[in-house]
Amino acid sequence: MVDASEPTHEAAGAVNAPAASWRRFVPLFLLLIAGVVFAADQLVKNWVVTHLTEGETVPVFGEFLRWHFVRNPGAAFSLASGSTWIFTTLAAVVVVVILWQIRRLRSLPWALFLGLLLGGVLGNLTDRLTREPGFPEGHVIDFISTPWMWLGFNEAIYNIADIGIVTGMIVFVLINVLGLPIDGGPRHRRADEPDAEDHDGAGDDSGSGNAPGAADADPGEEPPSGDASRGERGERGTP
Repeated sequence: MVDASEPTHEAAGAVNAPAASWRRFVPLFLLLIAGVVFAADQLVKNWVVTHLTEGETVPVFGEFLRWHFVRNPGAAFSLASGSTWIFTTLAAVVVVVILWQIRRLRSLPWALFLGLLLGGVLGNLTDRLTREPGFPEGHVIDFISTPWMWLGFNEAIYNIADIGIVTGMIVFVLINVLGLPIDGGPRHRRADEPDAEDHDGAGDDSGSGNAPGAADADPGEEPPSGDASRGERGERGTP
């Protein structure tokens, strides 16, 4: 006989079905984020090439935000110029790895991270493959200038794709701190975190403890009744 108060396997499966259903669409969220970052990056870069003069600084909000159009043969933030083909190869590898991970992706935070990274990498990779001086060493279009952010160090010019990559890496750090798995399962517990089962076990032991001396008593032995006590006193008698 099955207790009606206990959930059956069918009921548990029905409860988990909606969660499993929406998690199948998590890869679409990744592709949506990547598409938004990539489209914004390429559209704004095309506007920059058409309307701005290379090397000219255009204040937007004073020194807080400026447009400064440069062509970057190096990595993000105008770093490591002169190794364009290396970064083209690395970007292509990153894209392949991200697309391969989609098959096991069921976590929204991971989808956000991979979507930002994929959109940013594709944005700069498109520049390297299609812009001057030509495939596969095209120069990336950088145009965002924020001098205040570099705290006196040499200023780096960047673009929307770079922002997507850096934001994605920040999300990646948070994912690892929280221990969130890519398949959407329960988060990984750190070694220094207390185990909830240990606390439950301790509570059960304390709650089931008996009064002192209770464990020594024989459960089959009955205490002497009042009549038996009076009979013992009568047999001894008094002078």
